[in-house]
Amino acid sequence: MNVSEMPSLHEVRSNLRYDLPASLVVFLVALPLSLGIAIASDAPVMAGLIAAVVGGIVAGLVGGSPLQVSGPAAGLTVVVAELVANFGWQVTCAITVAAGVLQILFGISRIAGAALAIAPVVVHAMLAGIGITIALQQIHVLLGGESGSTAWENVSGLPSQLMSLDWTSALIGGLVVAIMLSWPKLPASARKVPGPLVAIVAATLISIVFGMNIERITLDGNFFDAIALPELPTGNWGAVFLGVLTVALIASVESLLSAVAVDKMHDGPRSDFNRELLGQGSANITSGLLGGLPVTGVIVRSTTNVNTGARTRMSAVLHGVWVLVFAVVLTGLVEQIPTAALAGLLVVIGIQLVKMAHMKTALRTGDLWVYAVTVLSVVFLNLLEGVGIGLALAVALVVWRVVRAEFVSEPFGTEGSRQWLVRVRGSLSFLSLPKLNKALGAVPAAAHVTLELDTDFLDHAASEMIEDWVRAHEANGGSVVILERGKARIEDAPKAPPRRHSMTAIGLTPWRSRRSEAEGVPDDTPATLRAIMGGVSEYHRDHAETLRATTSDVTHSQDPDSLFLTCADSRLMPNIITSSGPGDLFTVRNVGNLVPPESADDMSVEASLEFAIEELGVSSVVVCGHSSCGAMNAILADEAIDESGTSASPVRRWLAHAVPSLVAYQLGHPAGRAAADLGFGDVDQLGIVNVAKQVETLSRHPLVGKASAEGRLRIVGLFFDIPTARVFEVTGTDVRPAGVGRGVEAEVLVE
Repeated sequence: MNVSEMPSLHEVRSNLRYDLPASLVVFLVALPLSLGIAIASDAPVMAGLIAAVVGGIVAGLVGGSPLQVSGPAAGLTVVVAELVANFGWQVTCAITVAAGVLQILFGISRIAGAALAIAPVVVHAMLAGIGITIALQQIHVLLGGESGSTAWENVSGLPSQLMSLDWTSALIGGLVVAIMLSWPKLPASARKVPGPLVAIVAATLISIVFGMNIERITLDGNFFDAIALPELPTGNWGAVFLGVLTVALIASVESLLSAVAVDKMHDGPRSDFNRELLGQGSANITSGLLGGLPVTGVIVRSTTNVNTGARTRMSAVLHGVWVLVFAVVLTGLVEQIPTAALAGLLVVIGIQLVKMAHMKTALRTGDLWVYAVTVLSVVFLNLLEGVGIGLALAVALVVWRVVRAEFVSEPFGTEGSRQWLVRVRGSLSFLSLPKLNKALGAVPAAAHVTLELDTDFLDHAASEMIEDWVRAHEANGGSVVILERGKARIEDAPKAPPRRHSMTAIGLTPWRSRRSEAEGVPDDTPATLRAIMGGVSEYHRDHAETLRATTSDVTHSQDPDSLFLTCADSRLMPNIITSSGPGDLFTVRNVGNLVPPESADDMSVEASLEFAIEELGVSSVVVCGHSSCGAMNAILADEAIDESGTSASPVRRWLAHAVPSLVAYQLGHPAGRAAADLGFGDVDQLGIVNVAKQVETLSRHPLVGKASAEGRLRIVGLFFDIPTARVFEVTGTDVRPAGVGRGVEAEVLVE
């Protein structure tokens, strides 16, 4: 671990009031779970406590997920039980050590970030599969029997287990289940004590008070007696290597997926996944050497840690310390716990991992098949294979969704006109050729066809099929008109590898950047108009239909939300920087985004204000300046101001309205100083002060000021920085990023 990343003594002390209570709660949750997982794994009971101690202290200190808590892994119970059956316990410990070494190699190779590529539906299904597996195992123990080695054995053996029910075990296990299920419904004050602890203590006390003859946990010595060095296997090295690989992969995947889930639960530092593998590997090496179970990040303990207010990794470390103290001093209490009580606890924990909310989300998003297949694969195969199958299915579903296209083939026009429309929307690739062929094949011979292609992707195979069909159709007496509304073009497909084109941006490609500014423009169009007419042609071809859908409710009247007063500069795009559409902004533009006083001869701004406020009822007035403003540059250079109003130049007379802004800037206006602190130059500082002064002028305006005082209107100042394409909010005293969270430093937005 990097020493620089260790928390300072001050940080430890300041967060201890959060981490200490959280560690105690996690300890109380982890204790019965660790014992139950050890029993479910057919391992020595104390091995679960050893793994809990090591997971808390070693993985807590070294790992890269600050709030994740590690310990014995519920997802590895079946795997460990099989290893114990085949190789014995001490060889299983050696496999755990080797798996830890492999995890460290994974971390050094920096492949852990791949965990982020696993779909959430697969993560949710994995947790559900683990939960069902645990519940199926432990329901047999709860009923007084023994669990099978596979899920199918546990399912098929359940009827016979019910016939030979042990009522004492069922009563104790059922009591734990009842307490666990009812605990969340109690008042918050009662729920400060962890439900699992209450359930286990209550079940144990009842079994002792009533002298029940029931199977209890058996320990072979104390904590230190349980520590034993692992043994190397004597043969069957292929199976040993497979066991090492299985434990390493499952432990790594489970830990990383748990870390991803934990990151979504809090707003603190994010996980370093490669470092987390180093921590998990170190913990497994240590646990295996001491005779403990394999260790992973555990979602149940981690969720408890976050929900109880932990702030740093010290909570996980302290939880390991509390488990160690208990295991050394109070092991006698452990032997009083009925195994059926732990089974009841594990049944509930398993059921709680199956969340109805995750199923509903999968149903709404069309991922229910992925969820169901992953769950069944985890339950009836194993965790690694289940996640692999689920991920493969999720990838296949994504590919199908991305590459599919919608096809419509239908007649239109008057009856007997033989007019047909074939519409294709989406991504058109070789995978869509069967559907494309079917749509084209539905068109009668000699029909007059309009082929509308609204595609963002079109490969050579698709373009070749279309061209071949057009030739054949025209040869049989038909006609074809191709309307290419999307960005992908048939003529481009044979020239270069296909690429995906955006179909959503409207008007963001400057004329100066186009290959041909006159595409679709008649040849007799004057050269001076070819750029704009070419843009109109492109608009009709690519965007008119999209825009029409957004203007349907403002066809006959307007109801804008804001009056947007801004500069006439061609680089400032009000609808783009506000993500607004037709009917949202009542825009007024002039040189320098100025508000003339009431006494001025120019009444255009005055008329716009009156119409917007009185007639349209706008709720805000926005003044928006921008960087590198030519008007501000001229004012600062003292070249274009004529306060007397006698100049023959309209520009000089107009910019006289900016004199108050210049004076305020020269006197050190607070907004100008704030702009300087952010790294803006002199011209932009003046532009920001000018916005602040225009807002001030509007606030004193009789009509605007009255509406503002009555709460009907807000006045806002904005500044658009062209180099960074960022928008800042301007007040009378400050400049800050607009629409950005408080945690984002403004300095990063200015280059």
